[in-house]
Amino acid sequence: MDIKDIKFDANGLVPAIAQDVVTGEVLMQAFMNKEALEKTVSTGKAHYYSRSRKKLWLKGETSGHFQHVVSMCTDCDSDCILMKVVQDGNACHTGSYSCFFNEIKEFDEYKGKSGANALFDCIATIAERAENPEEGSYTNYLLGKGREKICKKIGEESSEVIIAAMKGDNDELKNELSDLLYHAFVLMKDRELDFSEVLDVLHARHSAPRKRNY
Repeated sequence: MDIKDIKFDANGLVPAIAQDVVTGEVLMQAFMNKEALEKTVSTGKAHYYSRSRKKLWLKGETSGHFQHVVSMCTDCDSDCILMKVVQDGNACHTGSYSCFFNEIKEFDEYKGKSGANALFDCIATIAERAENPEEGSYTNYLLGKGREKICKKIGEESSEVIIAAMKGDNDELKNELSDLLYHAFVLMKDRELDFSEVLDVLHARHSAPRKRNY
């Protein structure tokens, strides 16, 4: 769609939401005027309009926490913009990665349904342990022992996954699969391989399925 088709409000503004392209986490919501939108489109970096300062601003201009735009779309009424971004550093001025952290209520019926976030929470915890080691941390133990130890554990966990699957015990299988994923994430940290790179490979394979000869 064309920029001219976007419906700005009476003040010449349209709400814009930034979402992490990898995790799907909503990072922040701000406003754009026509100039901010044009700047975003032309530069590939998120620009917004500050209602309090009444001026255009580039996200990350002072903090270095830029938002690199991967894609942009509007809602069905063309009066709200959703941007999928790669976020440098944290999105929130408080130091939080996302501005949305003040929980109002979590409904018990749907706890655990946002399982994908657990993967990224695990990865973030491993990175935190690597940066700030804690005494007695198993993650720090593995990272300290190095690649050979980590790979040995991955081999052990893989065997335990197979055993659980062959036994038909799904309770055991889900635990063993969780252990396998955790150790794989530790290996990624040891190799400084970002999970997004793995997701890129999966995405490429999904986008261009290949026939295999068996």
